[in-house]
Amino acid sequence: MKKILATVLCSLISLTAFSQSRIRTHVPLDSIVLSDPCILPDPATMTYYMTGTGGQLWKSKDLRYWDGPYDVAQTDPQSWMGPKPMIWAAELHRYKGKYYYFATFTNRKHIIGTYRGNKLERRASHVLAADRAEGPYRPMADETYLPADKLTLDGTFWVDTDGKPYMVYCHEWLQNWDGTIEKIELKPDLSGSIGEGKLLFRASDSPWSREVVRGDTVPNRVTDGPWLFRTRTGRLGMIWTSWIYDVYTQGVAYSESGTLDGPWIQEEDPVTPPNFGHGMLFRTFDGRLLMSVHSHKNIHGRYHRVPHLFEVDDSGDRIVVGKEY
Repeated sequence: MKKILATVLCSLISLTAFSQSRIRTHVPLDSIVLSDPCILPDPATMTYYMTGTGGQLWKSKDLRYWDGPYDVAQTDPQSWMGPKPMIWAAELHRYKGKYYYFATFTNRKHIIGTYRGNKLERRASHVLAADRAEGPYRPMADETYLPADKLTLDGTFWVDTDGKPYMVYCHEWLQNWDGTIEKIELKPDLSGSIGEGKLLFRASDSPWSREVVRGDTVPNRVTDGPWLFRTRTGRLGMIWTSWIYDVYTQGVAYSESGTLDGPWIQEEDPVTPPNFGHGMLFRTFDGRLLMSVHSHKNIHGRYHRVPHLFEVDDSGDRIVVGKEY
């Protein structure tokens, strides 16, 4: 028995040492390979926390140099996610004194059906919680937030004018052939959802996205990376990402009612330069508004994505993206 305990202890020590050996310090932002970067400025620690696809966490005091990556997501291996789910587009949100981790989880071994020849792996937006920004983030009450037979992704957080919290997410185009952005009400403590999702707009509503289908040029089918904001004049907007042929592109829509219910009016032109997308907005500790996005480059058939920061002016009724920070 002593030998067994010693072996287990040595294994745990080795695993901890391996995990710690992966942590890098003072890493320039442009040296980090990361999709869908989301940055939370945490006033409790005066630290910036960055996460994204892959579900790991980076820390910084100045937005220029970062320490990480740290493992912070602790999912339930007995849940629908399985023991090692894929994690996409993780976001961090602070709400009522707690910290929440919105992310897309995929169980590649669980096929929920097929659509137009595509096997549909179970994929859904979900929420984990923690008492500190650096985690660990763990499941709450509800095992599911959205229907098991519905492919959803890129869930983000918003409190609307009715004071209620919502998740805004994408219903993936692979299942409906015209991706949508939808909302669902959350419980007051964000531990689950209430009711059913409601359509906000479709990918085909975009005037700027394009693709060629059977020789015809049509709006692109992809909806990706919604993020809600208000300008300083109080106007409600949403940035989201799709494609112009093979160019990764981010656009913006504004709500005529000032609420999530819209109607949502799409701007004619993209809001960021070509090959930047999946953005979010945050305010620095000294009050500047920045947009975090990733650049998009195809290298030998693989996407290479790196975080970037752009200055943003939100003083008017529309956001204006400025120079790179």
